[in-house]
Amino acid sequence: MINFPLLLARWWRDLPVLLVVNTLIAVLCTLSSKPEYFLDNLLISHSIGFSISALNTLAFCSGGGMGGHRLWRLIVVLPLGLFCGFKLAYFLGAPDVISYFWLNPQYQWRWIALAFLVSVAATGFFFVLYRSQTYRAQLATEQQQLAEVRQSEIAAQLAMLQAQIEPHFLFNTLANMRSLITRDAALAQTMLDHLNDYLRASLSRTRKKQVTLAEELDLVCALLAITKIRLGDRLQYQIDVPADLQAALLPPLLLQPLVENALEHGIEPAIEGGQLHIVADVFEKLLRLRVYDTGLGLQTAGEEGVGLPNVRKRLENLYGKQGRLALYPNVPCGVIAELTLPLNKI
Repeated sequence: MINFPLLLARWWRDLPVLLVVNTLIAVLCTLSSKPEYFLDNLLISHSIGFSISALNTLAFCSGGGMGGHRLWRLIVVLPLGLFCGFKLAYFLGAPDVISYFWLNPQYQWRWIALAFLVSVAATGFFFVLYRSQTYRAQLATEQQQLAEVRQSEIAAQLAMLQAQIEPHFLFNTLANMRSLITRDAALAQTMLDHLNDYLRASLSRTRKKQVTLAEELDLVCALLAITKIRLGDRLQYQIDVPADLQAALLPPLLLQPLVENALEHGIEPAIEGGQLHIVADVFEKLLRLRVYDTGLGLQTAGEEGVGLPNVRKRLENLYGKQGRLALYPNVPCGVIAELTLPLNKI
């Protein structure tokens, strides 16, 4: 079955080059004869070139590519294209070369040379063209397969990194709850209720590729509520996120490790505790999330643990240079964790 869309696409794509090749052949034939024959040469050259091109493209689309059909196409397309080209040129006003040839073959060397040049040039051109197209198609297929493999590897890696973050928060919370049970059972039960709310909200989201910033903030608020129970007045926090950024999309569990890191390494070790401030805005057309804390600062933060390196790795895999996590000193004390990624909304 002939693939007409493919036939038309190939014809339109090859048309400019075909016009140039046919015109050059007509010029060469005119230089070898008389200038007054140029229009006839041009008409015959284009007729033969278009006939061979049309037949060759038709055979290519109906035959499923080059493969083992090249010799068959060469035998059939060349003489048929010559005959159709001469007849088409005669129909358009050129001399009837075929009839003249049978009547006076010794005077038709110019037309025979023209036909030979057009046939050889057109056949060689389309042979090289379709061969290169076949190679490009194979290369594109291989590149697509490699891209799919790479995408699968990245997806598996992201799933592994995300899976490392989830139990990290869970284990810390359970350890805190265990220590609280012996001191205040009622407060431990309240913390358990917050943890239950957190897990109920997170389990339906953390397996998604993207969540909204509002959903991510729900998890962060649950985390802060749990920590507030444990630290009491030593923790003060504030969240400033404009309403128009609530629908911004980001990978799940991307903001939570920043908040957890600020609590664990900054505010909790400080004797007087500290303040935590979450801010979201747009900077250079990128979504920017910043977590300020007034804790001990970078010099005593120690190792970053699991959360922050995983955030960096996920940003790198998902967004390349557009995704970035940076830590800055928060004057006079504490740390600013800044997260930037492409701004996409629902």
